[in-house]
Amino acid sequence: MDSTRRVGKYRVEREVLDEQRLEEVTQRKTYSDTHPSLSERLKDSLRCTAPKLKQSVMSSLPVLYWLPKYSIWDYGMPDLISGISVGIMHLPQGLAYALLASVPPVFGLYSSLYPALIYLFFGTSRHISIGTFTVLSIMVGSVTERLAPDSAFLITNGTNVTAEVDITARDSYRVQVAAATTVLGGLIQVVLGLVKFGFVETYLSEPLVRAYTTAAAAHAVVAQLKHIFGVSPTRFSGPFSLVYILKDVCMLLPHTHLPTLLVSAVSMVFLISAKELNSFLSPKLPVPIPVELITIVAGTFISSYTHLNSNYTISVVGEIPNGLSYPSVPDASLFGEVIGDAFALAMVGYAISISLGKTFALKHGYNVDSNQELVALGLSNAVGGFFQCFSVCASMSRSLIQETTGGKTQMAAVASALILLVTILKLGPLFQELPTAVLAAIVFVNLKGMFKQYADIGTLWKHSKIDLVVWLVTWVSTLLLNLDLGLAASIIFALMTVIFRTQLPTYSVLGNVPGTELYVDMETHREAREIPGVTIFRSSATVYFANADLYLEALKEKSGLDISKMIIYKKRQEAKQRRRERRAERRAKRQAKKERRAQRAAKQLSGAPVVSVEEEAGRWGATQEQGWPERENGTVFVIPITPQTPDGPCRWEYLKGGEPDSTSLGWMSELQDGDTTTLGSSSEDTLSHDLERVSLGSLGKWTWDIHSIIIDLSTANFIDTVAIKTMKNIFQDFSEIDVDVYMAGCQPTLVEQLELGDFFCESVTKRHLFASVHDAVLYCLNHRGAASFPRYEPSVDTYSATKL
Repeated sequence: MDSTRRVGKYRVEREVLDEQRLEEVTQRKTYSDTHPSLSERLKDSLRCTAPKLKQSVMSSLPVLYWLPKYSIWDYGMPDLISGISVGIMHLPQGLAYALLASVPPVFGLYSSLYPALIYLFFGTSRHISIGTFTVLSIMVGSVTERLAPDSAFLITNGTNVTAEVDITARDSYRVQVAAATTVLGGLIQVVLGLVKFGFVETYLSEPLVRAYTTAAAAHAVVAQLKHIFGVSPTRFSGPFSLVYILKDVCMLLPHTHLPTLLVSAVSMVFLISAKELNSFLSPKLPVPIPVELITIVAGTFISSYTHLNSNYTISVVGEIPNGLSYPSVPDASLFGEVIGDAFALAMVGYAISISLGKTFALKHGYNVDSNQELVALGLSNAVGGFFQCFSVCASMSRSLIQETTGGKTQMAAVASALILLVTILKLGPLFQELPTAVLAAIVFVNLKGMFKQYADIGTLWKHSKIDLVVWLVTWVSTLLLNLDLGLAASIIFALMTVIFRTQLPTYSVLGNVPGTELYVDMETHREAREIPGVTIFRSSATVYFANADLYLEALKEKSGLDISKMIIYKKRQEAKQRRRERRAERRAKRQAKKERRAQRAAKQLSGAPVVSVEEEAGRWGATQEQGWPERENGTVFVIPITPQTPDGPCRWEYLKGGEPDSTSLGWMSELQDGDTTTLGSSSEDTLSHDLERVSLGSLGKWTWDIHSIIIDLSTANFIDTVAIKTMKNIFQDFSEIDVDVYMAGCQPTLVEQLELGDFFCESVTKRHLFASVHDAVLYCLNHRGAASFPRYEPSVDTYSATKL
């Protein structure tokens, strides 16, 4: 069907495209063409060719792609400088974050060494620095202290229990717990990466991650209070553990160890001042000043020469063994107890790493494979777990240093590893006198960036209230429910907000923008014009089981047609009509008896024969070419008004019915007055019509004001079986009141889902689906609009023009 309009000397033409015609024009592929069978896909995946094998190997080992192209002259010196700078940061952070993980400091150095080398071979990001990170260290610490509390390692002597703790046994078991958790978390990441589950990080929105890390920073602060004040609070685990620990610390404040507090305060003042100076001079410095390393060296030197541990009982790091640890298989019996924590570590670590990787990749113009990143991070953790490492991921501070100091590739990790290796093999014992208060101060000061994230509250209040609620719920749940349960509760709540927003979308009625083929919301656009007789309905979200009923209700409200009331009223009117017909039939039978008695009386008076009404009516109908119009809700009765003669039958009078345009109620004259009798069939119909007009009109819109409804499904990307049933009901219900329903803007996948859901039938075909809203409008106006309304032609200025 074409919509034609003359514009100057050109005839502007446009074919109205429904779904069936669109498939014919575009020769759309069938479902089997676009969706190969499972056997075909399996056969294709198992087919091995040389290019396919090369691509698989290169994607699994990205180092084989960039290492042969590595230029020492172009990249060697920048990577060396960057690696040394990052390696210097690894030392203090590895020692300090080991305290957060509740394991000996040397295992923080191991965690900075092995995983970074594994990532060198499998990672796709060129700038992130893999190693210890605050949030993951806190999460590991919550697991180790829950499964290996101090109370389980008290030294006993017969029946007496001393207050001393077997630190060696406790730390050894905590290392096993941390290693088992790390290996399990790494295996989870590898499996998710192999099954192409890299998109899972999209479920961790930026407000959720920032709120989670902010709350984790609060956990880190509380965990370091015992080292800063020199007290020994009771360790709690599970929900509300943060509140209990903070309460216990506050109760122990009168017993603060003043020398330890002094060391902490001096270290924090020095770190804060040096970092501010570093930020001020950073534009003029080629590399940042290693403030943390200077603090550790100075703290170790002062502690060694003043004997802080022996003279003032200030806690120090203690023995740091020389050499590397031998690989060992983690205790698999612990997997069942730490699987929930391992999954949380896997998700949080991956979300942080991939967000940093994509940021640097976008800045420097290369791609990061999310699935390969998941595999690379998983292998880094899984292999590292065999060397007693705890969970690692990319660090924001070290990654920024690696990028700003000119790092080009992951070869910078080799330089960092060399510094760590020398420290572990030769320099480790030099840090045995380092006060733990200094490490706690480093952790405390490094959390400053996370504390700044509280400014997100004001920003989100201006931009998105829902994201603000997600931020606050994540922060509160992480604080109160601990890191593992808090993460689960946060993700569930964030997904609920998405469901809530799709369940309660914005529904609108569209109008045409004069001069265009655009259709916009009439409530928000003043220039939009309503199409006479056509209601165009659109939802801002897809239709599925959660909002299908609300979609139907919104359509009724926006169209002004309460289908349920109309159908109920229609059924009531039909029932009334049937009752009227039965009453009319009974009255007719009574009247027939009266008429037969009247005929006998008339015979006696006029000598006319008395015949059966049914017999004479049948004979009369057989001999006449034309009969009277029979009404569908009554019985025809006749009465002789002239005697029968030998030349022909007598004349009969039609007693019931009347002209179709009769507007009076039924009436009946007295027989003796000589008037004919009408039993009011047409008046019953007229009365019913008048009642229907009043009742339907009272619903807010005259039924004949709308002849077509167009459902715009351009925002829908899928449709489920519940929504398909709802659409069927919409078509069926509106057809009951003679309103046509059409759908427009359906995506090809949506049409396929409609076909699979047996949506189409004899009454609803693909002729009811249109490529665009404008096509549907043109069809409605050409199909039904001209019959009841003045012809309306939306603008066709943008149609393709063909010269006459």
